[in-house]
Amino acid sequence: MLITVMYRDGKVGMVDHTKLDSLIRSKKITQFMRSEGWVSIDTDPIRKCDTEEGYCGPQKRQNR
Repeated sequence: MLITVMYRDGKVGMVDHTKLDSLIRSKKITQFMRSEGWVSIDTDPIRKCDTEEGYCGPQKRQNR
């Protein structure tokens, strides 16, 4: 799936959804489009990944 993003220089482009987390982490984009409208990286709630694998969901396994 392609997602519309806005780069730091104001240009708008389309990226594959698998690249979105990387673009957010590297601060190469300022906004991306959701069905509700534009999401600002600095002010709106977005998911944050705690692992390098990129999994952003709840952790269900307990480390023992």
